[in-house]
Amino acid sequence: MITNSTETSSLYKAEKITNYPGIPDATGKEISEILSAQLHACGADVIIGRALSVMPIGKSFGVAVGSDFCNCSAVIIAAGITREKLYPGEGEYLGRGVSYCATCDGMLYRNKTVAVIGSGEEAAHDADFLESIGCTVLRMTKASRYEIRGGLKADTVVAGGEEHKVDGVFIIKDTVSVTKLVQGLEYSDGGIVTDRKMQTNIPGVFAAGDCTGKPYQLAKAAGEGNVAALSACEYIDNNK
Repeated sequence: MITNSTETSSLYKAEKITNYPGIPDATGKEISEILSAQLHACGADVIIGRALSVMPIGKSFGVAVGSDFCNCSAVIIAAGITREKLYPGEGEYLGRGVSYCATCDGMLYRNKTVAVIGSGEEAAHDADFLESIGCTVLRMTKASRYEIRGGLKADTVVAGGEEHKVDGVFIIKDTVSVTKLVQGLEYSDGGIVTDRKMQTNIPGVFAAGDCTGKPYQLAKAAGEGNVAALSACEYIDNNK
């Protein structure tokens, strides 16, 4: 397994997760640590680093990790998503008042005041959803600059120089796909295209989680990861 530091992930930074089966009301850090402990207990080899490219080599693959090179028989891409350039304070308060997913975290702010930053259909849909569960929603679509401020948690959005007090901030922006990781990989609507076995258009390359597209939910990512792992094992067995 090749991964960046767990502490940099969106899951690790999540303040509270209430929609993952079997682990109610846990922080992202707690769930990350449970998953990490289980991974190590299974005897998995973990390489801390960033995969730069995946190259087919005959029936196998080479993965460039920094200055190192790894060989494998199949690849599962679970790279998540990367947001566009961050607003000031966005990264600092991610998981502490800042969220990218209204359906994931909206209930944490029920009957409270929240800001939705973004334009387009998705931002409007999320704002409507938040209003439907009792939130007072500040729809922010036109300011040329935004900044998130606060103490332990985000409590202020500065939009075009004007301060707004809020309990939470939902930021809706386009994502950046991992198009440079594997040449020739098929994408649609910002996500990697897969079949029901999580197989991509490249034999031996599978994908799971947020990088395959919406919804961006932990349970969905875990389920797809399970299917991808089983499919990768089947692929390896069939190509020995």
